[in-house]
Amino acid sequence: MKKNLNEIKDYDKKDTTQFIDRKHPKKLKDLDIELPIEEPTKVVSIRLPSKLLNQLKAYASDRDVNYSALIKMILSDAMDKKSLRQY
Repeated sequence: MKKNLNEIKDYDKKDTTQFIDRKHPKKLKDLDIELPIEEPTKVVSIRLPSKLLNQLKAYASDRDVNYSALIKMILSDAMDKKSLRQY
């Protein structure tokens, strides 16, 4: 394991562009790498009070997150909590 870690660190310091073959590019599948499947999304339009939207944007900016991503996280957390409760 340490050998692999040292090799990785070594390659981080060297120019490895010589290993890139632009005529025969590798695909992630060839490298046994799978990206997580993203759930399909839909565009929605929602009207929010200006003050609330500005607060969300400021909060997101402080955390270096896009405000629409922040809204998705907040909604997802709220739905997770709701599913734990019985209505």
